[in-house]
Amino acid sequence: ARALCRGQGVNGEGWHIGVIGAGSWGTALAVSCRFAGASVMLWARAEAVAEAIRTSGRNEAYLPGADLPDGIKVTAAADDLSACDTVLLACPAQALRETVSRFAGVLKDGVPAIICAKGLERGSNLFMTAVLAEAAPRLVPYVLSGPSFARDVAAGLPTAVTLAGDDLTGAMELATVLAHPSLRIYGSRDLTGVQFGGAVKNVLAIACGLTQGRQLGESARAALTTRAFAEMTRLGRAIGARPETLTGLSGLGDLLLTCSSLQSRNFSLGYELGRGQSLDDILGSRHSVSEGVYTAQVVVDIAAGCGVELPVCQAVHAIVDRGSDPDEQIAKLMARPPRSETD
Repeated sequence: ARALCRGQGVNGEGWHIGVIGAGSWGTALAVSCRFAGASVMLWARAEAVAEAIRTSGRNEAYLPGADLPDGIKVTAAADDLSACDTVLLACPAQALRETVSRFAGVLKDGVPAIICAKGLERGSNLFMTAVLAEAAPRLVPYVLSGPSFARDVAAGLPTAVTLAGDDLTGAMELATVLAHPSLRIYGSRDLTGVQFGGAVKNVLAIACGLTQGRQLGESARAALTTRAFAEMTRLGRAIGARPETLTGLSGLGDLLLTCSSLQSRNFSLGYELGRGQSLDDILGSRHSVSEGVYTAQVVVDIAAGCGVELPVCQAVHAIVDRGSDPDEQIAKLMARPPRSETD
């Protein structure tokens, strides 16, 4: 079955796709685009990273053990992406503005820019599509999100995600180009909901990882995941996300994956916090970014502006931004007054 899924598609043939960001997710997306038959240019911020990938045929720094198929070129020069038909933005959310600014005068007007980062910009509290509109207004925004670990995608394991755009027809055309036997892509026009689900689930995953690190049991994790989804739903409705998006792949689907596996950078960060490691030590030992750390403050700010209560997100914010003791926050959550589950 795995061999069948790794067979290349044909719909991407003739397409030149740029992947901006050579971390684990960007590398996996480059491999996936090649599975779809497209020619791929993978851009790395550092020439040393690009050269290491070119030399070894692997990205050992960020996705060790995954071989890159033929047909993927690697560069650190922005100009090398000038002929791309579309680009996938796989840089961290907090680096999107600065990174995209490098390409604003390089990419052709009207090129689809598919945002693959899952986060909200700290300081401005903006969604990634709004950041893109300010940094490179001549690109056309789309968002790719859903339950997808980089290692699974690079290995050609079956995965399903959502691709959203203001123009559903355009989103479906791009979905057709990017899809292949191991990647199924659903279209959506709910840019707000798809971005929101991908961002807020990272915050909630830290909380679920923390319960595992504290060895609070599977019952606690199941309860917390359920209440996390309630928070996602409450705030999502308040900002205009569609209910079907929140219960779909980029909402509930991504939440379930991220809140249940140590492959998740945010879940594993919460797990290490629960085991007593300091946040600084955890972040200092990692190559990759745990977006939930930087998104927690933004989610809490947006919720406050909407008058929506998010106890779990607020607890994560207190821990990662204010240094609050995890056991204290857990005790506060358990001591909240009884209330109707559906209110």
